[in-house]
Amino acid sequence: DLWGPLILCLALAILLSVRAPADQEILVFTGVFVIVWFGAAIVTINAKLLGGTVSFFQSVCILGYCIFPLVLIAFIAVFVGKKVYIRLPLCIIAFAWSSYASVNFLSSSHLANRRALAVYPLFLFYFIIGWMLL
Repeated sequence: DLWGPLILCLALAILLSVRAPADQEILVFTGVFVIVWFGAAIVTINAKLLGGTVSFFQSVCILGYCIFPLVLIAFIAVFVGKKVYIRLPLCIIAFAWSSYASVNFLSSSHLANRRALAVYPLFLFYFIIGWMLL
């Protein structure tokens, strides 16, 4: 079921490209799309190489669904504008929500003794997306 993560990724890319300068809309859309899919693939490959028992597509699907809070904040940011004092706390909450949901998923895939090695790329993945929202 990769349709849900695809729709969320497209929504995030569209919302961020709407706020981008006119000459950078295509670059922002492409950048978001590539970062989401390659980032999810790299985090999944890392988990698999560390001995995780989850399938590749299942992990990519879960990581894609976990960007929902970030998509929600991107939607709110369209209406809020450039008010960083509103967007920053919302981005931190969305980052924590996405990370918490993903860490719970990864810890259930038998990575208990290598959890820090699997969680660091996951935090980095969501941090980059959250940074793009700011």
